[in-house]
Amino acid sequence: MDPAASPDSSPTRRETDSLGSRDVPVDAYWGIHTLRAVENFPVANRAISVYPDLVNALAIVKQAAARANVEIGVLDPRKAHAIEAACEEIRGGALHDEFRVGVIQGGAGTSTNMNSNEVIANRALELLGYAKGDYEHLHPIDDVNRSQSTNDTYPTAVKLAMSFALATLVDELGRVAASFAAKGREFRDILKVGRTQLQDAVPMTLGQEFTGFAHTILEDQQRLRDTLPLLAEINLGATAIGTGITADARYAEAVRRHLSDLTGIEMVTAPDLIEATSDAGVFMTVSGALKRSAMKLSKICNDLRLLSSGPQAGLGEILLPPRQAGSSIMPGKVNPVIPEVVNQVAFAIAGSDVTVTMAAEAGQLQLNAFEPVIANSVLQGLGWLTRACETLRENCIDGIQPNTGRLAQQVETNIGVVTALTPYIGYAAAASIAHTALATETSIATLVVAAGLMSAEQVEHVLSPARLSGLEAITTSIPVVTAEQISKHLASLDQAHADETAG
Repeated sequence: MDPAASPDSSPTRRETDSLGSRDVPVDAYWGIHTLRAVENFPVANRAISVYPDLVNALAIVKQAAARANVEIGVLDPRKAHAIEAACEEIRGGALHDEFRVGVIQGGAGTSTNMNSNEVIANRALELLGYAKGDYEHLHPIDDVNRSQSTNDTYPTAVKLAMSFALATLVDELGRVAASFAAKGREFRDILKVGRTQLQDAVPMTLGQEFTGFAHTILEDQQRLRDTLPLLAEINLGATAIGTGITADARYAEAVRRHLSDLTGIEMVTAPDLIEATSDAGVFMTVSGALKRSAMKLSKICNDLRLLSSGPQAGLGEILLPPRQAGSSIMPGKVNPVIPEVVNQVAFAIAGSDVTVTMAAEAGQLQLNAFEPVIANSVLQGLGWLTRACETLRENCIDGIQPNTGRLAQQVETNIGVVTALTPYIGYAAAASIAHTALATETSIATLVVAAGLMSAEQVEHVLSPARLSGLEAITTSIPVVTAEQISKHLASLDQAHADETAG
């Protein structure tokens, strides 16, 4: 479908490029290059405007370029002022719907660059008092794209957009970690059974479990933060392949400085512009860190689903906030929908990381033509994970409650507590006690006291929540039960079993 056509025959303006002339809606801020790209790439059904960070980054790059071009004397200050004003409006949220080209496109991002050149030029023309498309007064390429190529402006804008989106995600991960840490403090004294390989293990507190979740998130927050300086290395001034053709020798440093001023980020010009123009390695690094964060968060969500499973036939240790009906056939069923959506976001990010890896590898010679799919993959993942974290925090973590009755019952009957007694009665006696507890469904404490291995007071102290969870360290020497005592204990257990069988 021709985006210039309309059922009511709206007025158009005629624009011309090297391939010929086309009609563009008279009110459109985009022009003929955007028109052709929209026709050529009806693939994703998603325009680049779905990523406001990218649109804003494009405007910032064009604004920095205009300032630099005036500084070195290659752009009329009046034109530059109008370009800057248009860019400021875009950064303020205006005209984003004019960025029409698809997120997936051929041409290494040329269509995106052309789209931004045209929107900025036509708005600048209006500000100067001219009609849209009156390019003899201010031209999308000769003026807005002055000293630039898609091959240096587009990757720079993509890096900026990723930096903005990463900063937002890093902040949200901090809030998620804080929510888990708050639950850790709230659940500090609630004892529970730990598990390894889905089998009962030694006790811990529910607070320790949630504090562990918080620290996991903080670690990945830092890994993502570590990638931000890598995204600050740019190749502006490289133009087509890194040789700087058509750009004044002073331009690269001037545009770097102005871009730093506009963003508040200290940008660095790559030491080898030819290498920087062809290399997409930084995007693999960012994507890898994003995948790691998503996978770790997904693992935590798996744990939340397991811990809340049931409510009757599962673990049932925690209660997730009920968010919606869980079944169209089973009345009363409530599912862990919030952790589930985070899981699915993580799966998508893992798949996108493969896409980024393949696209980065597929670059040839002096340019990587596949940065649009890289940009889409990473920016989508950053946005999705940020919003997934937000709903996880607000609609799940903050409302989690402990199932204290279930937790207490599990700890009381759990044979894993016998591990705490091994320093006092030895491994062999502890193993025997554990087997007997399982067979007779008798508590560990009762069996130890009955066997005369420890007094009730000693058992109570050793099996206190503080000791079982490691909150209270063992700081004194511990008398270990002798082999003779173990033998006597085992004999007494055998005799008791024989008496029970005979009876």
